[in-house]
Amino acid sequence: MAITQAICNSFKKQLLEADMNFKQTGGDKFKLALYSSTATLNSATTAYTTSSEVSNSGQYTAGGGALVNSGTSMTAGVARCDFADRSFTGVTLTARGALIYNTSATATNAAVCALDFGSDKTATAGVFTIQFPAATSTAAILRISG
Repeated sequence: MAITQAICNSFKKQLLEADMNFKQTGGDKFKLALYSSTATLNSATTAYTTSSEVSNSGQYTAGGGALVNSGTSMTAGVARCDFADRSFTGVTLTARGALIYNTSATATNAAVCALDFGSDKTATAGVFTIQFPAATSTAAILRISG
């Protein structure tokens, strides 16, 4: 079992079928769930799963937390979207990765991308924060180029 950072294949197809809307206002609702090192998340992941999700603690509950969509933009032929950093407070947990998924898509809890933290990350009676990269054409968490 392993977490491999990837854009989910099902997400790519859903984009072409207009089943994902990243507009800041009126767009779909996205969530982020945290997973332990025993999870299997990769490009073949199609939907949110409770298998190997971290346990409820503090502000973190099953299914994770809502993401604040910062909208879309385009620069130098690269389209991108960004989310605000996401923190869970009062938690004691260890996570190896995360899954961003769409709660508004036609497919229930459709997977967008798997995130690999590179190693286990821990918070003890504290704050666990997922910091998204800058919304640039070379670093944004989701970007499409030609």
